[in-house]
Amino acid sequence: MFIIENYSVAILFCFITMLCWGSWGNTQKLAGKTWRYELFYWDYTVGILLFAVIMAFTLGSMGSLGRNFIADIRQVESSNILSAFTGGIIFNASNILLAASVSIAGMAVAFPLGVGLALVLGVFINYFSTPKGDPVLLFIGVALIVIAIICNGIASGKNKNGETNKNAKKGILLAAVAGVLMSFFYRFVASSMDLDNFEYPARGLATPYTAFFIFSTGIFVSNFLFNTFVMKKPFVGEKVTYKQYFSGNFSTHLVGIFGGCVWALGTLFSYIAAGKAGAPVSYALGQGAPMIAAIWGIFIWKEFAKGDKSVNKLLMVMFLFFIAGLSLIVLSGGN
Repeated sequence: MFIIENYSVAILFCFITMLCWGSWGNTQKLAGKTWRYELFYWDYTVGILLFAVIMAFTLGSMGSLGRNFIADIRQVESSNILSAFTGGIIFNASNILLAASVSIAGMAVAFPLGVGLALVLGVFINYFSTPKGDPVLLFIGVALIVIAIICNGIASGKNKNGETNKNAKKGILLAAVAGVLMSFFYRFVASSMDLDNFEYPARGLATPYTAFFIFSTGIFVSNFLFNTFVMKKPFVGEKVTYKQYFSGNFSTHLVGIFGGCVWALGTLFSYIAAGKAGAPVSYALGQGAPMIAAIWGIFIWKEFAKGDKSVNKLLMVMFLFFIAGLSLIVLSGGN
């Protein structure tokens, strides 16, 4: 299977993760012009599972290092299968809430708050589970990102984008709950893998490709419960039906599937990079996605177009602190 052999390449993969995690929301925005997010989300989960299967039988099965996918999944202990599967369930619950927040409050609000909160809590969870890297630099970097999140929250409160106050508050609340839940999923998947030796992983533990496949299966299966409930009891608007989903046109379905593949690429790269960079650094850099999402939301979707000069200053400060925080996180893994 394909394995990263040095720290620099691992960091590159982490930055690709950040780009993917911060960009998949664009597909929801595109589909959202004619398609409710609850319907989009079905295609999104299909895209994740489809990508996981393709990667398992390609990158996860080629070469002489590690175990190929079929051999690996046959020997994974049930406790590790359950751990990765549980990670998928937790992620799906959090991401549905994040998708709802994006549909209500926009990418520039939902991602910095929800994913930023997940970054802060997740770094602590992952570091104390598998300590790796300089904790001083790592936690100072996280602290700077907290400041960036606060700046974004203040800017969101000042932004006059025509939303009702009730819906704006609901979007912020959903993002916050999503962030808390999201901080836990990575640890469950990471614990199912042998992060110390991808070349010759210990028996009973999974390779990144197998763990990601099981994780993706957890997302897809749990979607029948979570998304069905949200379709019947939506956070905003009228309920939607499966008939509406199956009546959607092919191009709209493809947008959602592509969004799932984009997110899945970033997630798989994060797990592959964790072997060299460590789970705390790999997770933290990937969760720098709010900065990418904010760029899309501000410059492409014009979500802060009606903000005054003070809003623009706060957004500039947010970017500066995010960049500084991410730089320290990178440095922490090299020490």
